[in-house]
Parts: sequence; structure tokens; C-alpha cells
Amino acid sequence: MSRELLLSLLEADLQQLQLVKINGRIVQVVGLVAESQGPDVRVGDLCRICFRDGSHSLDAEVVGFREDRVLLMPLGDLREVGPGCDVISTSRPLEVAVGDGLLGRVLNALGEPIDDKGPLVATDFYPLYASPPHPLKRQLVDRPLSVGVGVIDGMLTLGMGQRIGIFAGSGVGKSTLLGMMARYTTADINVISLVGERGREVREFIERDLGPEGLKRSVLVVATSDQPPLLRLKAALTATAVAEYFRDEGKNVLLMMDSVTRVARAQREIGLAIGEPPATRGYTPSVFEMLPSLLERAGAGEVGSITGIYTVLVEGDDMNEPVADTVRGVLDGHVVLSRKIAARNFYPAVSVLESVSRVMPAVVSEEHLMAAGRIRNLLATYAESEDLINIGAYKTGSNARVDWALEHLGSVRSFLSQKVDESRSYEETVEHILTLAPEPA
Repeated sequence: MSRELLLSLLEADLQQLQLVKINGRIVQVVGLVAESQGPDVRVGDLCRICFRDGSHSLDAEVVGFREDRVLLMPLGDLREVGPGCDVISTSRPLEVAVGDGLLGRVLNALGEPIDDKGPLVATDFYPLYASPPHPLKRQLVDRPLSVGVGVIDGMLTLGMGQRIGIFAGSGVGKSTLLGMMARYTTADINVISLVGERGREVREFIERDLGPEGLKRSVLVVATSDQPPLLRLKAALTATAVAEYFRDEGKNVLLMMDSVTRVARAQREIGLAIGEPPATRGYTPSVFEMLPSLLERAGAGEVGSITGIYTVLVEGDDMNEPVADTVRGVLDGHVVLSRKIAARNFYPAVSVLESVSRVMPAVVSEEHLMAAGRIRNLLATYAESEDLINIGAYKTGSNARVDWALEHLGSVRSFLSQKVDESRSYEETVEHILTLAPEPA
């Protein structure tokens, strides 16, 4: 081989080589955080920790700095990380692969398939961290979105681009209600994020609550409770990024997150691990900065919309605990599930008098709004006299409003209850609610 040919081949090989600069090494691991000397990075950058035996590596995100050290939180198990492991910067933040091929798939917190249906067919990449739509360029929320559940469509009507919370303690039926809405909604696409769920519940939600009908037009992003806090947080961000892709394609997306409380707890664990001081009930300041940033990304865009439904797991059924109070202040309404109502075997266990949809007046007719108001008045009137009625101290004819409430209470309760496998169209619900509880003559 001639010297000129050899030089030309070497030059071609050098041009194809991608130089990798290793300029960081692990110096300490404390709890959930690995500390490294270098590399030159920014908060949010993705790094790769290479194990000393050279067999494999572990991705990690830069979560902060302490003096001259970089604080890394791995996206996996820290067990094999030790002093001297090389740290390589990728000089980019985390992104998720997106495309129509995501429909019907189950993904992990980083957007990788875990359903054994083969690799994803992606058409683009979206960043996990993005800015909310410009407030002056959002479409107005002026069209109803049906979710096929009578009490929601009739009494707490959602609008396309609205964000609402489902507040409840554990075991009151949040996941089942989400599954019903995913199956029966008129939205184009569902994006469902299960954050911090028990491993057993994931398959149960997919097969029992969601079902094949719901899955085929849904994208699921799953992070179970045993996974590191950074992955639990990323599951919420990945689901939101996927929803943003479909919204930018002009679709009306229903984004459901169960639960935003576990996302807040994951952020609290991260904050405490990097040295943030605990503020309100042990939650760090970054939690209350993260929640509005995450929730504001949902809503109406310039072309499509993301209707966000976020479950909030309230501690001890305390609706005013810090996370619940913060989320309620950001969202456009709240649905309260009552343990007392659930104990009566009444489903869905929605406490109508404690719930509100702030956009309902803008998306329903005046007749619908007035009918919903009459039902609220009926339920409130009955609640005020319920103790007297139950002990037999109330006599018919003593109060015309109470007599009216008692006359129509059975039909109202029948309307508010619904079987899990029962779907109601929006038109059917509106037609029904107009005939309920007419005002007394």
C-alpha cells in the first residue's frame, strides 16, 4: 500500500472519529447523589458515569454544584458507582423520542418502551423541560370536553385546555375514575403518567381500568415506587413532553397524571439530597417552584390543546396540606372524592358540593348551568337537614325546600352514580340534567 493511500485512509478515519473528552471523575457518593470533580457542565445536562471495569455505564443528570464539585443524580442504581469512575458530559439535556408510533405503547420514565412490542418509531425529539405556551397566544377555553362520566360532564363540565385536579385520600377510586375517562373521552389522544405506583397496580390499570379500547389511543409513561426519585420526576416531565408533541400536531390531548403528589415527593427527595432546607412540612422550596412550572405547560396552545387531569393524594384527607393547597391554586378547578360517600358504595364518590370547574360557565349553555345550580341547591338543602331526617325528627310539610329536595333526591342520586363499564354521551348527560329537579311551583 502506497504512503499516499495510507495517509488518505487515516485522514478519512480521523474525520469519522468522534472525540470524547473525559474530564470528570467521581470523588464521593453520599445517599442519592454522586459528586464529581468536573466536567464542565450546566444544571440539567446529561452525563455518563463509566464503571471502572469498562463493562457498562450509567446515565446521570446534573442537579447542582457544591464548591468545585458537580452534583450528579443517577438515572438508575448507584450501587456500582465508586471513587475514580470516569464522568463524560454529553453537553445536552434529556430529550424524549416522539411520534405517532407512541400510540398504544407503554414507556418508562425516559420514554423507552417496556411493553415488549419492539422499538419505537420516532419522528422527532422533544426536551423534557420546556416553557409553557405564551399567555397571550393561548386559545380561549370555550368548548366542552366530554369524559363520558355523568357527574363530571353534567355538574363539573371540563373545557378543552382546562387543567383540573382530582383530590382524594388513598383507596377512594382515583385510578378507576381515570380509567373510565380515558376509555370514554372524546379527546383525540390520551397521555397517562403513572408516577410512584405499586408495581402490581400498573398492569391492573392497563388491563382492567384502561382496557384495549383505551390503550390503543393512549400513551402510558410509568415509574413505579421502587425507582429512584429522579426517574419518578422524569416520568411526569416525559408525559408532559409527549402531550406537547401531539398538541403541536393540532390534536386535543387529555393528559392524566396519577399522582402529582408523588411527583412533589420525588422533588422533595432530590432537594433534600442536594442540601436544600426543608420548608413547609418538610417540602423544599424547589417543590413549590417546580409545581407551577409543570402544571402551566398543560392548557390550550396556538393550534391544539392539552386538557390536564392531575390526581392529588391528600395526606390524612386534609385538603389544605401544602401540595394540595399549591396545586389547587394553580389549576382551573378541583374534583373532591369523598371517603364518606365511597363508604356508602356510591360511585363515583364525587362530593359535588366541594367540587368546582372554573371554566364551566364559559363552555356550557345557560340552561345547563342553571340546571346544575338547581341540583347543587337540592344537595345543599338536603345536607342541612340530613341529621333531622335520619332520626325521624323532620315532618313533611315543615319546609317546602326540604320537601322539594326529598322529592327529587332519588333521581338526582341515580344520575350522579355510574357503573365502571357504563359510558354516557355528553348529549345524553345534558338532556338528562335539564329534566332533573325542576324548581317547585
